[in-house]
This record gives sequence, C-alpha cells and structure tokens, in this order.
Amino acid sequence: MRLRKAMAPRAAAEIADLLIFIKHAGIRNTVWITADMHYTAAHYYDPNAAVFQDFEPFWEFISGPLHAGTWRPQQLDNTFGPRAIFQKGCGNGQRDDLAPCFGLQFFGHVAIDGVTEVMTVTLRDGDDHALWSTRIEPRMEKWSRGSARVRS
Repeated sequence: MRLRKAMAPRAAAEIADLLIFIKHAGIRNTVWITADMHYTAAHYYDPNAAVFQDFEPFWEFISGPLHAGTWRPQQLDNTFGPRAIFQKGCGNGQRDDLAPCFGLQFFGHVAIDGVTEVMTVTLRDGDDHALWSTRIEPRMEKWSRGSARVRS
C-alpha cells in the first residue's frame, strides 16, 4: 500500500476513494498483501486512530524480498491510522539495500482453515523460520433479509 511518511496527496486520495467504496459496498475482511517494500511487517489500520476515518479496519502484510536488497522499515503515514504490529528489516547501523548474503530475506505464508475459515498469516525469514504470526477470525454480519448469518 506504501503508506509511508510524506505520501503523495494523489495517492492518498486514490486509496481513500477505494477504502470508501469498500466500506459502503459492505465488503468485509479486506487484507492487503505486498512484497514491494523490501522488509517484512504487519500493519493494522484503524479508522479510530486515523486522520481519514471513513473506512473499515484492515490488515496490511508486507514480506519481501526473497532475493534482492533489504531496507529498513519505513515510517508510517498517519492518514489511515496504521499501527506497526511487527517489522523487521535492516537495523540501526546497517545501510539500506543490504545484499541477500546478510540473511535478511523474507516471505509470507497465508493459510485459511476450510472449516473455521480462520486465516493464519505467518511472516518468515529466508530459512523458513516463523518470525511472527496472527490468526484472523472471519467477521460475520447479519444478512439484511432474515436472521441467517452469512459471510460478508
């Protein structure tokens, strides 16, 4: 999503338009997945902590690169209220674009249980060690016609 410090106004407006559409269309449980930031992170976006608030909360998972230079985690732009739950990349004293031989390569794994529909996201290092994981329960909403509970 690239919600870093000093986000371009046009990009923020485009993302806001998309988030408004998602909310008003009743779309639930959105998860954003990217690998283009060259580190690994889990960010939770909360409208209650945001400058712009007309959206439903969502997760963003970043994991990469698997074989390219690694960067340090970026400072987050507060437009959409992100909270860095987990971040790993180049550390203090290390330069950005650190070569793969330094062992800071990352990938993510997503599994959805077919019975419970719980989604488990695990961020892993290049040696397949789990660095961080979370389970996301499906949000159930009442259907507008009747009392049956359906997936949104």
